[in-house]
Amino acid sequence: MAAPAASDACYLALKARDARFDGRFFTGVTSTGIYCRPVCRVRTPRRENCQFFALAAQAELAGFRPCLRCRPELAPAVGAGSETPLPWSTQDASLILARQAAQLLDDPALWSGEADGGTPRMADVAARLGVSERHLRRIFETHWGVSPLQYLQTRRLLMAKRLLTDTTLPVAQIAGLSGFASVRRFNASFVEHYRLQPRQLRQQCDADTLAQAADPTEAILLKASYRPPYDVAAMLTFFATRQIAGVEAVDPDRLTLARTLALAHGPRTLVGWVRAQFVPERCAVALHISPSLGDALPQVLARARAWLDLDADPLAINAALQADFPGLDGLRVPGCLDGFELGVRAILGQQITVQAARTLGARLVERYGTDLPAPVNGLHRLFPAPQALAHAGGEDLRQLGIVRQRQRAIQALAQAVTSGALRLEPGADVAATLAALQALPGIGAWTAQYIAMRALRWPDAFVAGDVALQKALGVRDAVNPQRAAEEASQRWKPWRSYAVVRGWSLLN
Repeated sequence: MAAPAASDACYLALKARDARFDGRFFTGVTSTGIYCRPVCRVRTPRRENCQFFALAAQAELAGFRPCLRCRPELAPAVGAGSETPLPWSTQDASLILARQAAQLLDDPALWSGEADGGTPRMADVAARLGVSERHLRRIFETHWGVSPLQYLQTRRLLMAKRLLTDTTLPVAQIAGLSGFASVRRFNASFVEHYRLQPRQLRQQCDADTLAQAADPTEAILLKASYRPPYDVAAMLTFFATRQIAGVEAVDPDRLTLARTLALAHGPRTLVGWVRAQFVPERCAVALHISPSLGDALPQVLARARAWLDLDADPLAINAALQADFPGLDGLRVPGCLDGFELGVRAILGQQITVQAARTLGARLVERYGTDLPAPVNGLHRLFPAPQALAHAGGEDLRQLGIVRQRQRAIQALAQAVTSGALRLEPGADVAATLAALQALPGIGAWTAQYIAMRALRWPDAFVAGDVALQKALGVRDAVNPQRAAEEASQRWKPWRSYAVVRGWSLLN
């Protein structure tokens, strides 16, 4: 629970319904037994009836139920940029471990069900992080204030609550998507924590959800929130200048961004598309997802949040960057839906213009990509799979205009991802991944840091060798521009990824 001084600040934010604090804390109201987001539109409770929590899991552990009106499951996560409850650090190993563990537990792909009687596979998470299960549990509880199991249970139940409210998927399917091994166990957990039956939430369905029921081919709509400010125009422009026809489509007038997606899901690969439409007046994004991705909705949602950097906290980030980059509070670090694709495109972009890299990417998609089975609104092509590029011939790549050094880099990256030696996703060990990337032929510090910034969602990545960034920082004429850029960046730790984006924006 928040300290007294922090509680006073939380109450002021609650009274103001300040969206900048959405997801940074939750308010448990003792008179109702319900916890809410700071933006909840109900009448502000009296101060003496409020308890403040950094995590939804902490509020639920204290016995509070989620509000059905403001829906805590829609709040931005305590991800990149959040000061609450953990500060970001690039030096404190225990803080880094606690955050990486939370990121992994947020990954629905690891919600492995409860075949062993209710205990998630924490040993697998610990193994991914290279520590013992006992050490992981101790570090996690010390820093987050709840056990990994309590954290995971809340994430599962809130995901189930979201899917029950926003979709017409069968309850049994929602139970499985949320990580429960059986409907019986799901129902029992839901009633125990929320004191209502899952089917009762179906009464909350809105017109969009009812439309899905009437037409099963209609896109699945999920809602997401972000903390303002958010420079939507800048984000759309970034993607528009890099979009590959058939794979991506940006419509600045409608504030939409869409693309195709191939997603590994157990032994299968699901293919479809995702369209994001910004709703700035509500600090929200409407995510339209093709029904073909319905069996992986939690994974798609997690990737979409990273793609659009919806969990950033501008208040924390701007505190470190405002002095050197004033007026750029709303800039976010563009992410990706597929880390491998981002890695390939980073290699293609080495030492050439954005437009030239886009041209090479389009050729690669045409030669090695596959057709989307059900094209929609200009989206008809999937980016090449790692397996396809791992076996691509050097001569074929050369004919596309890809020089030998980049051919080797693309093939090596594809082979590493295919074999499982590399996982280019949030929650991956950053130091180990950077080292593994730079051990591959044709991948240097710039490419590795760029991948860390956009695919791993590491907030402190810094492309010191980037010529455009050096120019923006005014160190291009230094004796050693890269060293000068690195030295200048030290005051922006741990938010150097955001400093990079702000620096690039100064050149536009």
